Amino acid sequence: MDQCDVVIIGAGHNGLVCAAYLAAAGLDVRVVERRDIVGGAAVTEEFAPGFRNSTASYTVSLLAPQVIAELDLAGHGLRIVERRVQNMLPLPDGRALIAAPGRTKDSVAQFSAKDAQALDAFSAQLERVADALRKEILRAPPNLVDGPFLRSAQEGWKALGLAGRMRALPQDDRVALFELFTKSAGDLLDGWFESDPVKALFGFDSIVGHYESPYSPGSAYVLLHHAFGEVNGRKGFWGHAIGGMGAITQAMARAALAKGAKISCGAGVREVIVEKGRAAGVVLETGARIAARRVVSSVNPNLLFTKLTPQDALPPAFLRRMKAWRSGSGTFRMNVALSRLPDFTAMPGAGDHLTSGIIIAPSLAYMERAYFDAKLHGWSRKPVVEMLIPSTLDDSLAPPGLHVASLFCQHVAPVLPDGASWDDRREEVADLMIATLEDYAPGFSASVIARQIHSPLDLERKFGLVGGDIFHGALTLDQLFSARPALGYADYRAPLAGLYMCGSGAHPGGGVTGAPGRNAAQAILADARATRQKAPGSQQ
Repeated sequence: MDQCDVVIIGAGHNGLVCAAYLAAAGLDVRVVERRDIVGGAAVTEEFAPGFRNSTASYTVSLLAPQVIAELDLAGHGLRIVERRVQNMLPLPDGRALIAAPGRTKDSVAQFSAKDAQALDAFSAQLERVADALRKEILRAPPNLVDGPFLRSAQEGWKALGLAGRMRALPQDDRVALFELFTKSAGDLLDGWFESDPVKALFGFDSIVGHYESPYSPGSAYVLLHHAFGEVNGRKGFWGHAIGGMGAITQAMARAALAKGAKISCGAGVREVIVEKGRAAGVVLETGARIAARRVVSSVNPNLLFTKLTPQDALPPAFLRRMKAWRSGSGTFRMNVALSRLPDFTAMPGAGDHLTSGIIIAPSLAYMERAYFDAKLHGWSRKPVVEMLIPSTLDDSLAPPGLHVASLFCQHVAPVLPDGASWDDRREEVADLMIATLEDYAPGFSASVIARQIHSPLDLERKFGLVGGDIFHGALTLDQLFSARPALGYADYRAPLAGLYMCGSGAHPGGGVTGAPGRNAAQAILADARATRQKAPGSQQ
């Protein structure tokens, strides 16, 4: 039987990050991955002859700069370029709203002079709040625990420290922080702006991977979550990894291997081994066993605790919480090969706007109708679609003169009503997504050479994303911060001794950040040091 210090379930980006930090500290680390390639949902694959694209996750911003620097991802081949235009919102009336350095305010002014005046204040406040919370991304949140006085006191001091950091914000920003955590994005934006396109531009971020209306309480936090990012030191920017999202995880894998970690693909986990009341390794789907002093999971908490961990090894209340863990992004993901670039009625011809995130969602009301339509029907008949054309920034993805595009589509029901299967509906819904873009860019349908479709069911089967949830659990108030994944277990430690969580189901949540992997590694190393102190000379 193989034996190591740490076995990590899943070679997604967080699992690889965790492995790199642990191996750098001298631990014997083994990563096991069900698929035949590393990267989890952050992979680049050929989906048609000569056409490659980021298969699931598709754009860069939230990746923590500390992770990039500490793991020397640039030295391992990662190169990220900025979008030349951040976003474009084409409208049915033939106009377009552009978000780009030096251009956004003038573009907003065509819809509302008042909104153009409010833009700087709104953006500055959002940035200040996001900046304050960026520091919390790479810290475990206060963990509300019972138990020994010393541990409870430590968590109390941590909570006081957080309160002190938040109290250092100006009063207006503290109010904004409270509103961003509790209000709907729609109510927040209605208080700042008057024009539908401007509110839609910002409101789109509140429903990305979030199966809710922009007027659902708490959706303002999802907007804020997407404001944490930066590209090459430019806060709030979005970019593209040359070679696609797989270039990020390939660099992470090289960093982990260089530190001595071992990675095994085609090695799905069937069960976590429990011996003497603690996690002691894993059983692979082949029946092979890997013994380990510590087991770390990068998969959805629901999958880990209801499928992979023996039920009698978990506290009943915690198990109930995990069985009720809400997952389901409402996401339908497509990649298309194009014979030519799209020609938008709102901005004809080629140009930097085609490097942007192109958002088909002209108003908050449109987004709200899309959500309720999906709840009733299974998918919206007028869906929200974001298109990126990464080949405008990266010619390695398609043959000369041809292009690839990512279509990130909302809203679809994770589970269809009336027992229908996504296998029977996926082509019909894919046709609808293409037709939606055709309305804004005539001729788009004819330019599609090939397409790759991932319904919520496809995302679950292929990547282990329960309910197709790209965040490993909804970013709602009851599943955030100290409650992610459960009160008392926000420090990356599971209720089963020796078992840890390093995936997006832990703080700070979803997106290709690397933060849960880094934070979990710190918790594991702290426990390893404590064990060494208790038993001098013991190996970890």
